[in-house]
Amino acid sequence: MSEAAPQNDPKSSDRADATAVLLRLRDMGHIAYFAGGCVRDLLLGREPKDWDIATDAPPARVREIFPRTQAVGAAFGVILVRQGKSQVEVATFRTDGRYIDGRHPQGVTFSNPEEDAKRRDFTINGLFLDPVNDLVIDYVGGQADLAAKVIRAIGDPRHRFDEDYLRMLRAVRFAARLNFEIEPATATAIQVHSALLTRISPERIADELRVMLAPPTRVAAWRLMHVLGLLTPIFRFVEVPAGEPDDDRTIDRLFEKLPAEPLPFSLVIATAAAQWLWWASPAGSDIRRSFEKPVIAMLVGAVRKSLKLSNDECDSAGQTLEGLHPLLADDPPTVAILKRFLARPTAGLSRTLLAALNEANLIDESRYSMLQQSLAEMERTDFAPQPFITGDDLTATGMRPGPVFRQILDAAYDAQLEGRLASRDEALRLAKELERTAVVLPRQKK
Repeated sequence: MSEAAPQNDPKSSDRADATAVLLRLRDMGHIAYFAGGCVRDLLLGREPKDWDIATDAPPARVREIFPRTQAVGAAFGVILVRQGKSQVEVATFRTDGRYIDGRHPQGVTFSNPEEDAKRRDFTINGLFLDPVNDLVIDYVGGQADLAAKVIRAIGDPRHRFDEDYLRMLRAVRFAARLNFEIEPATATAIQVHSALLTRISPERIADELRVMLAPPTRVAAWRLMHVLGLLTPIFRFVEVPAGEPDDDRTIDRLFEKLPAEPLPFSLVIATAAAQWLWWASPAGSDIRRSFEKPVIAMLVGAVRKSLKLSNDECDSAGQTLEGLHPLLADDPPTVAILKRFLARPTAGLSRTLLAALNEANLIDESRYSMLQQSLAEMERTDFAPQPFITGDDLTATGMRPGPVFRQILDAAYDAQLEGRLASRDEALRLAKELERTAVVLPRQKK
């Protein structure tokens, strides 16, 4: 099986189509087995998502045998074969050359099944299956490790991680997904090599995290990354306070209470929320103050920089987190604050996070109950009406545009939301009064 990115993979295959490809290779005189992850999942009683094939047929020969192919990695012996409705990955048995960039071999030599198994990452991924004879072919002890629920590097784990730094995150991903332990020598090698993750592109690391920090693996994956020392090189631009973060497992508690279904922008919400708790907990700071805009901007910005995430992803996650600050501030939120919150495009995500914080006992339960009741009442009203006045209305009255414009418009809209204004004329009178106050007060201070 290839070590492709875990994000949306353009290839997909079902067993029937893959079996047809495998049998055709055999009919043409070649060795062909199912390989890697599909064998692992099948032996674990899981339904494989893809069925990959390993063969002694060189890439050119594969393309001769099958009329519809795509050379996605011919230099590494990988051909996609279109069969039925599937794209089946067919890889030639190979031995990898020297790795020069911490991700890819400089070249490959086509070889045999045993050598091909030994160049793979973990024993549980080094298995072959002969479906004709219903025979598992195991050169690396993968069956024993499946039975023992162990993630073990093939050969010397230090060598495996020197070859491909991203294998450290793959070990965490498999352990979290399968509920396996990482065996001691492999875990130690990850800890020793953890700093090498800074040499991997942030975007590639983000791809792995998007899979790991989604349900149901987010708690186990975060815990493993913490224990193995991977969080610091991953979030290299986050300023971590002195002392061990998350000693009381507050992050685990929060992650456990997040919804079981994937959330939009789940990667940034999960990492920013975790980093926020990481930053807040050791200092013993008031959790409510930690949702202030400068703190959230700092943490989301650090996550963005560490993982090279999109502006849209980070902005939406930041707004999700910032939306909680007015709800959790010392003073109870006003009607205007509650209505403005409901009008935010990220209000739904903020409320999801708010519920998780409450269930994890990280905010005051009485405040949460009050918020739930108040928000439910507000939702039955017209909580986002069109403002009575705009900036153009202020300009038409002779006001000069400037910083005070925004303050006046906000104050007028708050009064409208709270029912203290009933018309455009009343809003304009309030605006003129606020303008006079804004002008007079600074002059009196002089």
